[in-house]
Amino acid sequence: MNRFYRYIKKKMEATNRIKAVLAEKRLTSKWLSLRLGKSENTISRWCSNKVQPTLDNLYEVAEILDIEVRCLIAPTKQTTF
Repeated sequence: MNRFYRYIKKKMEATNRIKAVLAEKRLTSKWLSLRLGKSENTISRWCSNKVQPTLDNLYEVAEILDIEVRCLIAPTKQTTF
């Protein structure tokens, strides 16, 4: 695997977990867009990780979903204790 391919693959990996959390809670991106007052297109781009929400938006999403904001962020490293 060449360097460019690895770089692109890494960039395509999920960096937020909004889509996963919505699925776990059996909620839709349309429901979230109505609660946030954002367009469905914006929420869709967040869910597909094409665009990342601001930290303020992540806090707002976490509050609406009644979870900690860290649950919305994909880990970058595996932690071992």
